[in-house]
Amino acid sequence: MGFDYDLDFKHIDFRKNPEKYKVGRGEQGVLLVEPYKSEILPHWRFKTPDIAKESSEKIYDLFLEYKKENDFVGMDMARKFLQMGYTRARRYTNYKGGRKYDKEGKVNDRLIDETKAESAAIFMEKWKMAREDEEYLTLKKEHQHRYG
Repeated sequence: MGFDYDLDFKHIDFRKNPEKYKVGRGEQGVLLVEPYKSEILPHWRFKTPDIAKESSEKIYDLFLEYKKENDFVGMDMARKFLQMGYTRARRYTNYKGGRKYDKEGKVNDRLIDETKAESAAIFMEKWKMAREDEEYLTLKKEHQHRYG
């Protein structure tokens, strides 16, 4: 089952109601699911490799804290923010200003920004650690089996 965008996200505390959370694909719901969005988003940055390193380490630390608390939804949200750090940094690597299309809908010229590429690689490392974590994978399977 995919991510359910029809929920009343403004009024659901997913820590108290994990049964309402659907994993979905990739980064789906990353900016909707509370209280995790408010806990993780302030740390999400990728402008430079130093900033990306600090950001990805903090978000991965949150992943580990959620893991200690046996909080799958928190773990999955941290994983999504790490993934989003990678994908957004890659977009800025390839396109100045992060815009793939111009105002007429044509694809902008691709430019490689090595600084953003390094930021993306930093996030990729932490994202891979999170998505391959054995306990995360077990909890994910259990959550999907129990709640869809």
